[in-house]
Amino acid sequence: MIMETRSVSFIEDTIRLLSGLDQDECRYLYDEKNQLPSIDRLREAVQLLRSIIFPGYFGDPVSGSSTLPHFLGVRLEKLYTLLVEQTRNVQHFEPVAQRIGHPVQDAGETVRRFIETLPGLRRTLCTDVKAIYNGDPAAKSHGEIVFCYPSIRAMINHRAAHTLLQLGVPLIPRIISEMAHSETGIDIHPGASIGDYFCIDHGTGVVIGETCIIGNHVRIYQGVTLGAKKFELDKDGKLSKNLPRHPIIEDNVVIYSNANILGRITIGKNSVIGGSVWITRSVPAHSRILQRKAVESSFTNGLGI
Repeated sequence: MIMETRSVSFIEDTIRLLSGLDQDECRYLYDEKNQLPSIDRLREAVQLLRSIIFPGYFGDPVSGSSTLPHFLGVRLEKLYTLLVEQTRNVQHFEPVAQRIGHPVQDAGETVRRFIETLPGLRRTLCTDVKAIYNGDPAAKSHGEIVFCYPSIRAMINHRAAHTLLQLGVPLIPRIISEMAHSETGIDIHPGASIGDYFCIDHGTGVVIGETCIIGNHVRIYQGVTLGAKKFELDKDGKLSKNLPRHPIIEDNVVIYSNANILGRITIGKNSVIGGSVWITRSVPAHSRILQRKAVESSFTNGLGI
C-alpha cells in the first residue's frame, strides 16, 4: 500500500511539473483555431503525390491507359483536400509562420497553384530518371530506377517541397524533406535549387544545404556534403538566417563520394571533384580536383591520371 501511494504521488508530481511549463517554447496546446500539421496526413499526401507522378510504380496498380484519367482524378482530388487541410493548420501555427516570415495566404489558392505545377514537376523528375539511366551501367531500365533507386524517392519529395516553399507554405516543406531523409538517408533542404537531369548515385549520407544552387546535368555520389563553412552572427550574437552560405554547382559537374564542398563558393562547369576531398575555395570551369597523395602515388607507380 505504501508503494502504491508513493507511485501515485510520483505520477501526480510529474504531471503537475509537466503541466506547469508555461514559458517553454516547445510547449503547444491544441485549440480549434490553432492546430498542428499531422505527420501521418502529410505522409499520406506524399504517397499520393508519388502515385500521381509515377502511376503504377507507387500506390495501387493502373489497369490500363483508359482508366488513367480516373485514377489521377481521384488522387488529385484527395491530394488537394489533404494539402489544403494541412496548409491551413500550419498557417495558423503562429510561431512557425512568424519565423518563416510569410504572410498567411489562402490555402486553397496556394494548393491549387501547387497542383498546377505537377505536370512540369513530373517532366523534371523524368530527366532525373534519364540521368541515372544514362550514367549507371547497373541500371537496366527506367522502370528499375523508379522502383528501386532511393534518389528518385528523395527527389520527388524535394522537388515538391521546394515548390511548396516557393509558394510560401511554411514548415510543411521541411517535414516532407525530412520524410525522405529518414527513408533514404539523403538529406536535401527544401530551399536548395536543383536543375534538370540531376543524379544522386547510391545516395546514402548525401547532404545538400538550404542555399545550394545546383545546375543541370550534375552527378553526385554517396557521402557528398554541400554545406556551410561558417555561420554569420547578427549584432545580438544570434545566427543570421537565410544568408547564402552553401555552394553553387554549375552545369555538368561530377562530385565523387565523401567530398566536402563548403561555403558560398562556386564549382565551375564541366569540373570533376574527386572522392574525399575538402574544398572551401571556388574552382574554375573544367577543373579536375583530386587528393594530392593519391595523385602523387599514381604518378610514382607510373599509372598516370
